[in-house]
Amino acid sequence: MPRRARIALPEVPLHLIQRGNNRQACFFAADDCHYYLDWLTDLAPRCGCRLHAWVLMSNHVHLLLTPDSTDSAGRLMKALGQRYVQYVNRTYRRSGTMWEGRFRSCIAAEEAYVLGCQRYIELNPVRAGMVEHPADYPWSSYRFNALGEAPRVPLVPHPLYRALGQDESGRRAAYRELFRHELEPGLVDQIRRATNGNFALGSQSFRDQVTAALGRRASRGAPGRPRVALEPESRDLFDPD
Repeated sequence: MPRRARIALPEVPLHLIQRGNNRQACFFAADDCHYYLDWLTDLAPRCGCRLHAWVLMSNHVHLLLTPDSTDSAGRLMKALGQRYVQYVNRTYRRSGTMWEGRFRSCIAAEEAYVLGCQRYIELNPVRAGMVEHPADYPWSSYRFNALGEAPRVPLVPHPLYRALGQDESGRRAAYRELFRHELEPGLVDQIRRATNGNFALGSQSFRDQVTAALGRRASRGAPGRPRVALEPESRDLFDPD
């Protein structure tokens, strides 16, 4: 059975997850994270991707980016994944696959969902119980987006982030305010289902627009129709999403 084509549209933000094979670790030391981020810095603009947020967990990666074309994210993740696997296999004298097949993703283009995905990504270490606050975790974009620290990876703030304030100080203050409360459970569930199922994330109107643009379904089917199997929720402390 052919694989379902990934939903992607030029200039529409994309939240994606790439996991280690069988949920195994893919980052073993700080140097691994540094190399991965160096290559992400190099490859993202070359592949036509504007990066807005990211987090590296022990066995998976989250990115929020806007692609220039429908295949931009695919080209980025292929090149990045191959380069990183070569490094890991050489460094740790291993062989074989590292990634769990294709990355999973969803598109989002509305304020509550784009900024929701950004918060979802940067709150991942908090949900995993690794830190109490996202600022305590060194391997995410939170410290740049919320505190203005020099970024490990150059980011291109999304227009919805820039609209939070009239200047950088105001935007960062407004962004930090968003983190005073946890993400609503309903939104967390929507993001997980859309990303694991490769659906559009947003209102019914947005999903209908994407369906019309692509000429195929961009959301979960109605009851009684075949449904895309969703990945079981992880119970791993370091892999909550």
